[in-house]
Amino acid sequence: MQLIYAPMGSYQTNCYILKGDEGEIIIDPGVGADEWVKSQVKNPLAILNTHGHFDHVWSNHILQNYYKIPLYCPKGDVFMLASDTFGLGLTPSTPDVEVDGDGEFKVGTTKVSYWHFPGHTPGCSAIEIDGMLFSGDFVFAGSIGRTDLPFSSPSDMKKSILKFLEIKKDLPLYPGHGSSSTIKKEQSTLPRWLEMF
Repeated sequence: MQLIYAPMGSYQTNCYILKGDEGEIIIDPGVGADEWVKSQVKNPLAILNTHGHFDHVWSNHILQNYYKIPLYCPKGDVFMLASDTFGLGLTPSTPDVEVDGDGEFKVGTTKVSYWHFPGHTPGCSAIEIDGMLFSGDFVFAGSIGRTDLPFSSPSDMKKSILKFLEIKKDLPLYPGHGSSSTIKKEQSTLPRWLEMF
């Protein structure tokens, strides 16, 4: 599959589009992402959210209604999509599929795996597709997601880091902000973050 992405909004949130033979999968359409997505996507299959923060889901409603395609979101973060939790003017969106914990399903014939890594948010997840891992705001290149925000949990983040450190395979890692990395590279630096908790 071909991967393209662009940073969106003042938080420079990465919106990803995976293009395959059957069509496109959209990941985390944030603030202002709708126009860029419309310019790139001709045969959309689904919208996937890694978690529910506004800068990752801002364009859900526009694209879901424009394309009439299913929206997937971690179950623990659905409440953030349902209301303007942070009072910033987010238009609510309703997931067609609430992914409960770790989950695996097909979008067309493409296998999609959600890995639940709570801490940054209750539902925070990474998404594996076609040998790529989209880590949202769980793990960045050289860093991790904040745990001092409303609905964050430092204790859950610690457990999620320990879970991530147990992954045996290496994959390219594409985070919600900043540059790409790999699972193994981030596994080499994550233990120092455990000292925070």
